[in-house]
Amino acid sequence: MSNPLAPLFPPFGLTLRAGDLTLRLLRDEDLPEYAELLTRPIFPDEDADHVFPWYLGDPEARVRNALMFQWTKRAEVAPERWNLTLGIWAQGGLIGSQDVNATDFPRRRVVSSGSWLTLDAHGRGYGKLMRQMILVLAFDHLGALRAESAAVLGNAPSFGVSRACGYEADGTEVVIERDRRLVHQRFSVTPQTVVRPAVPVEVEGLSPELRAMLGAPEPAL
Repeated sequence: MSNPLAPLFPPFGLTLRAGDLTLRLLRDEDLPEYAELLTRPIFPDEDADHVFPWYLGDPEARVRNALMFQWTKRAEVAPERWNLTLGIWAQGGLIGSQDVNATDFPRRRVVSSGSWLTLDAHGRGYGKLMRQMILVLAFDHLGALRAESAAVLGNAPSFGVSRACGYEADGTEVVIERDRRLVHQRFSVTPQTVVRPAVPVEVEGLSPELRAMLGAPEPAL
């Protein structure tokens, strides 16, 4: 379904489809469903090191902060820094979020990503496919030359998705989360090493105006 705001704010026009999944920027009319989703379980073990700091604590505060995050990221889309936070739909329902972000994309041509799915959507291959979809967007349509990701040591599901998509280990880094010292494993993948999905990825709404907002080159003729 087209969005009447897309001509005014081009990110609203971007939609990715592959297999059972549809990815697009969350709109205000999606936010009540998104808020309900944020109150549902995401992690099988909520005491694990890889649980997102924003997920912990009071659910009402979690929802409020998540909505503020969505509105803030919309206002920050520019070649110098952008973060497209895409909702994930399967069989007509919202099941999670996948973002793709970059800093100084015109010169660096590097993207990073993060994602989550509700616990009842785990184990269906969605995590791998949604990551592959944004890699196809980044490499084949935006001209990225590298994609990066990271996960806390011991986060086997995230490691598995990264490796299944062709990422290779790229060193570690020490971070402080919830006043704890954690070690993140970094991963990176390029257009030459990426494992593409078994199903085609349809990308629509990547207009010249959106390319300009992201600092992405025009496709070669």
